Amino acid sequence: MKTVLCYGDSNTWGYIPGTGQRFAPDVRWPGVMAAQLGPGYRVVEEGLNARTTCLDDPTRPGRNGLTYLRPCLDSHAPLDLVIVFLGCNDCKYRFGLSAYDIAQNAAVLVGVVQATPCGVGGVPPPVLLMSPPPLGPFTALDDLFAGAEERSRGLAKHYRAVAEQAHCHFLDAGAFVKIDPADGVHLDELSHRTLGDQLAAAVRTLIP
Repeated sequence: MKTVLCYGDSNTWGYIPGTGQRFAPDVRWPGVMAAQLGPGYRVVEEGLNARTTCLDDPTRPGRNGLTYLRPCLDSHAPLDLVIVFLGCNDCKYRFGLSAYDIAQNAAVLVGVVQATPCGVGGVPPPVLLMSPPPLGPFTALDDLFAGAEERSRGLAKHYRAVAEQAHCHFLDAGAFVKIDPADGVHLDELSHRTLGDQLAAAVRTLIP
């Protein structure tokens, strides 16, 4: 049995654009990926709304992805692969970060995984770093994410550079899916299914 941890935010949790409701487990991309991979794989879905890479949000306590990452890794060990899909919430106006800064935050998470003996045989598991698709256009969230359209367009470039430097795997989600214009932040049902299919194919090559 191969175990894959999916560590992300509301786009892993399955937030339905513009509603606040949640897609069913078989619609969310980790569930789609699990169905495609079959019984030889266990997919751990670890998504949390408003989760950041390593930032404390004064309006949403407990959303710092760094503080929970190590306990999460230990809880689900041994792991054959860790997928890190964070960065959307780092684009919020209140944090004032560039695409480069956000990618460096993601690099901190990759470093934690690569320094943790939570893989098979007590070694660090491989990491797949996935860059979020470009955000926007925004509707009700335009103030919260002011300037995020431009910042988010640079994420793939800098995430790829981080992955190359860290010698981990990389996937640009924006190459396959787009954010739903209903709110400018979240994936629709079709995008979840598309992303799940793409990740299943990637996982088969990484941990056959």
